[in-house]
Amino acid sequence: MNEDLALLFVVVEAGGILAPLAFIIFHLVRSFLFIPVSVVVIAGGILFGTLWGTVFTIIGLMGVSIFFYIFIDKMPKTHEKLIKVKNRWFGEYRNLTTGQIALLRLIPFVHYHLLNFCLMQRKPGFREYLKASFVTNVPIALFYTIFGEYISRFTPSIILIFLVTLTVLVYLLREKQNVIKWRVFFRENHKSHS
Repeated sequence: MNEDLALLFVVVEAGGILAPLAFIIFHLVRSFLFIPVSVVVIAGGILFGTLWGTVFTIIGLMGVSIFFYIFIDKMPKTHEKLIKVKNRWFGEYRNLTTGQIALLRLIPFVHYHLLNFCLMQRKPGFREYLKASFVTNVPIALFYTIFGEYISRFTPSIILIFLVTLTVLVYLLREKQNVIKWRVFFRENHKSHS
């Protein structure tokens, strides 16, 4: 991973006026290199400063979100895998709110595309998905660009407090009710009595 980030720094520094474009494209490639979003966002803050790092990161993350929306239905195995992971982590009948997804994006080990998938289930129309994607990408872009320098200095106890706080906020922002279709409810209820 360090080699990939070193490559990013070299490409961006050598790119001159094309450096922002190289950085935005790197966001699209990042998924295939298994580099966490937070690492690339922090690198954007270092390379371009807070304002431009945030702007270029949001553009890059929006590109990734659009790419995901367009291509996820064309990848049935990945689609099925995301359904299984979503059901295991969050429950089959639980849809995350936009606020929960925005907060979960701040936790580095929560998969970015899993959250895109949850957002797509919540907002199936392209326009709604795009707006919600923008809203959920702004906090991660701001947080890791601005605080990236300080995050590396956090002690394990501060990181634990931060993660617990985010977990509590995710719980508080949850949907207060679940809607289960009659057919599904009675089918599963029937199975449990058999």
